[in-house]
Amino acid sequence: MSAQERTDSTSFAQLLKMVAGVNENLRIRFSTSHPKDMTDDVLHVMAEHENICNYIHLPVQSGSNAILDKMNRGYTKEWYKDRIKTIKKFIPDCGISSDFITGFCDESDQDHKETLSLMEWVNFDFAYMFKYSERPKTMAERKFSDNISEEIKSNRLKEIIALQQTHSLGKNKSHVNKVHRVLVEGFSKKSNDHLFGRNTQNTVIVFPKNNFSPGEYVNIKVNSCTSATLLGEAI
Repeated sequence: MSAQERTDSTSFAQLLKMVAGVNENLRIRFSTSHPKDMTDDVLHVMAEHENICNYIHLPVQSGSNAILDKMNRGYTKEWYKDRIKTIKKFIPDCGISSDFITGFCDESDQDHKETLSLMEWVNFDFAYMFKYSERPKTMAERKFSDNISEEIKSNRLKEIIALQQTHSLGKNKSHVNKVHRVLVEGFSKKSNDHLFGRNTQNTVIVFPKNNFSPGEYVNIKVNSCTSATLLGEAI
């Protein structure tokens, strides 16, 4: 890339600001491919624009520096925690989710405990959690042995899921008795008499359909919750 091309290029933060300015009723939510993409410039723009959701997906995969190095993630646990601190500084009510892979090659009991410890420290709103499985032609498949038993992988995954469910329930309880601006998405999975949508933290909220339609914004007071869903009614 030439110097002129670099000068003329648009950063993600600049693009995000441009999109936010198109229409104040346009709700913007994006997926983060790598923690290093979550720069201070992006956080500044998010904090400045109400129509950009206060939600960040920041995949970490493991809380162990040894495993992060094996995964070639390009950051340490300490660096990741610093990003979390910065996010909470700019956007105090930001919803944060993550990805975890348990049972990666050579993962020890201590490595697993470090992942649980990181989860406790961050207190994620929700997470996507998986057992490691070898993929052909990846660096891990070429360089490392898939040497953690299925039993150990499954047990560690159960621990991670149980901890995250506890954290998710706690986060959702903090939303009870509060009013949330919800963008209606469609019918609830369990009943055609109810709709669902999401608040700015990307948490699903279910409520009576009344005369609302997908694409509308509705103010919903949350009355109760599960670890996965908020339940409320329009006000």
